[in-house]
Amino acid sequence: MTARIIDGKAEAARLRASIGEQATAFTVENGYPPKLCVLIVGDNAASRAYVRTKTRMAAEAGIADELIELPADSTTDELLSRVEELNRDPRTHGILVQLPLPEQMDAQVVLDAIAPEKDVDGFHPVNVGRLSSAGRELPDDLLIPCTPYGSLHLLRTTLGVDGLAGREAVVVGRSNIVGKPMTALLLTADCTVTVAHSRTRDLPGVCRRADILIAAVGRPGMIRGDWIKPGATVIDVGINRVTDAGGNSRIVGDVAFDEAVEVAGAITPVPGGVGPMTVACLLRNTVIAARAQAKREK
Repeated sequence: MTARIIDGKAEAARLRASIGEQATAFTVENGYPPKLCVLIVGDNAASRAYVRTKTRMAAEAGIADELIELPADSTTDELLSRVEELNRDPRTHGILVQLPLPEQMDAQVVLDAIAPEKDVDGFHPVNVGRLSSAGRELPDDLLIPCTPYGSLHLLRTTLGVDGLAGREAVVVGRSNIVGKPMTALLLTADCTVTVAHSRTRDLPGVCRRADILIAAVGRPGMIRGDWIKPGATVIDVGINRVTDAGGNSRIVGDVAFDEAVEVAGAITPVPGGVGPMTVACLLRNTVIAARAQAKREK
């Protein structure tokens, strides 16, 4: 068996095209575009590259973007001050603080300070609580963490909108950013969900039960081919940079892809799988936030 490769780049391009149409319609209706503000602290090269991608794709989709840069030695209070300014700005609809922050900053305090209605990462406790308590129909104005929602979108395009119901899903990883919200989303899609982690007994055996396997542990190649149920759908969220014996670096996922592709029914590659969907879903959240805020102004 050779798995179907789930093309995240192509699906993200389709989603961005739809978002662009929605952003244009919003601009025509309201006289101003949806706006995303990104705050970045310091000179982390990977963060800066990711931010450039976000702002470029926002502009291509008709979303106004603003990049606010702070020096690496900034304090938490200085960053909070900038966040509060954006919270009060009626023409800023989405606020994103690029992680990681420098060690002297309290990231959770900063994320909690973002107005829930502008929290396009979906990390604010209000948005987390709304997702956790959601039923089978997610609210139209709910801001959902982008990587989990992008993963759900890929599952639906692969298995069908109703094709997740009744399937056994295993999420390997329990982070607040991916594992926990992914679990909540799979429950809304009527999956039976197991959350596994580093202390799970017989982790390979747990993974082998999964019709849907989500790998989100941040360990390159941890999920081996013989951990996968034949025909399962595998979503690899991992993004890990590894260096070979010759000093060449490359990006790999949490799944041993060459092994898994011989067993799985469908699998996301790394890169080119979940990553592009994360950015597309960030733009989706920005348009959703803009609509909700414009509605409240009327």
